Amino acid sequence: MSTGNDALEVWIDQDLCTGDGICAQYAPEVFELDIDGLAYVKDAQDELLQEKGATTPVPLPLLNDVVDSAKECPGDCIHVRRVSDSVEVYGPDADDSAE
Repeated sequence: MSTGNDALEVWIDQDLCTGDGICAQYAPEVFELDIDGLAYVKDAQDELLQEKGATTPVPLPLLNDVVDSAKECPGDCIHVRRVSDSVEVYGPDADDSAE
């Protein structure tokens, strides 16, 4: 799915997170497991964002890694959406999730 030049952001639904850490293996610059065993996104300064629904921009060089994280996540809890209109392009609520 092409997102054109749209900026993307990612967030994790911790209520569904299984703590497998696959996301942190694919994109450790974006995801990290916290002491509670759940995954969270990190901001550009490498700070863990623990607020519910916290988003972080997806750096273009890491887009494939973030998308792979969303596709491989056993909890289906990683959401990647366009910043411009908040439409989910990768993750459980994306239009192509019925593949």
